[in-house]
Amino acid sequence: MATNGKAENGVTEEIPALPFPQPAKIQDIHHTKLFINNEWHISSKGRTFPTVNPATGVKICDIQEADKADVDKAVEAAKAAGERSAPWRKMDVSSRGRLLHKLADLIERDRVFLAAGFPPGVVNILPGFGPLAGAALASHMDVDKVAFTGSTAVGQLIKETAARSNLKRVTLELGGKNPCIVFADSDLRLAVEETQKGAFYNQGQCCTAASRVFVEESVYEEFVRLSVASAKSLVTGDPLDPRTSHGPQIDRKQFDKIMQLIESGKKEGALLECGGRAVDDTGLFIQPTVFSGVKDHMRIAKEEIFGPVQCIFSFKCLPEVIDRANSTKYGLVAAVFTKDMDRALSVSSALEAGTVWVNCYNALHAQTPFGGYKMSGNGRELGEYALAEYTEVKAITIKLSNNL
Repeated sequence: MATNGKAENGVTEEIPALPFPQPAKIQDIHHTKLFINNEWHISSKGRTFPTVNPATGVKICDIQEADKADVDKAVEAAKAAGERSAPWRKMDVSSRGRLLHKLADLIERDRVFLAAGFPPGVVNILPGFGPLAGAALASHMDVDKVAFTGSTAVGQLIKETAARSNLKRVTLELGGKNPCIVFADSDLRLAVEETQKGAFYNQGQCCTAASRVFVEESVYEEFVRLSVASAKSLVTGDPLDPRTSHGPQIDRKQFDKIMQLIESGKKEGALLECGGRAVDDTGLFIQPTVFSGVKDHMRIAKEEIFGPVQCIFSFKCLPEVIDRANSTKYGLVAAVFTKDMDRALSVSSALEAGTVWVNCYNALHAQTPFGGYKMSGNGRELGEYALAEYTEVKAITIKLSNNL
């Protein structure tokens, strides 16, 4: 995944590399309670739920389970924090910025644990918001916003509930069935590398997963061959080991859903090129899976899998592939691979997605707005657009005396 501070993001100055992380072990668990209003609380009904290490199947600890009363308490605390008399509202912009940077430093300090299983640099996104937040907060001070990330089904429920709740605004960043279009003139090895980063990043458990790859007919077979070789080279193992490039799924329910969709792909006639099986009986590992010969009507072509499954389609002409890429209820991200920049720009404009990457994938920046079309959500995260989502603009008009 491309991240802030790398040359491909337009940064040319030399930035010292972080020390390569060493294999980490899960530390002693100190906090398992609900964190509300800067304090740790037992849930109102005293219920807990287990957290299991998906790599081993071993329970890590029991966590307090919030109930409606706990959520209400947290909401009241959040409202109180936004009152005019609250410390945050009285704080000047520079002080707010310093707190954001302090939070970023703490996240960077514990990045090995917070980003277990993610590529290095995944926590770079927060420091980039410092200057943006300072500038925006200087002119927009009132905040009245709720944001959620989740599935489209959950997002629909949230939106319906919000509509019955005094016109509460919500930002929804939801699902995706994201198309990549690979033209014959592209750098094929680059296209394979980037689309597989998109397909297998975080074991496919990502709203931006590159789950539909459309490849021009003349290079289709070569693209499939290179994709299979690349998928087989991934290293499966403990996500806390830096040598690992492919970890476990998040839980048994998701594991079972992915395996069911893989079986549906085989039954509906897609060709399983590699993977498609569980790795062992202890953890929730699924082999990186590549399907070729995928057709638009298949379940794996239409449903968000949220697992390590790459679906490769073929196409003949430009109008056809644009129609097929847009033929989905989702519209989060897309990608185009070609050396023809005129074509790249025209195709990017035609694709119904909130973000389009050209000759790259998952190139996210704190300064660039991110969000979806259609059922992939409402509003934008990141960039100044995101800060505007969380603020209210106020116009104050003063009539001046005409005594001059």
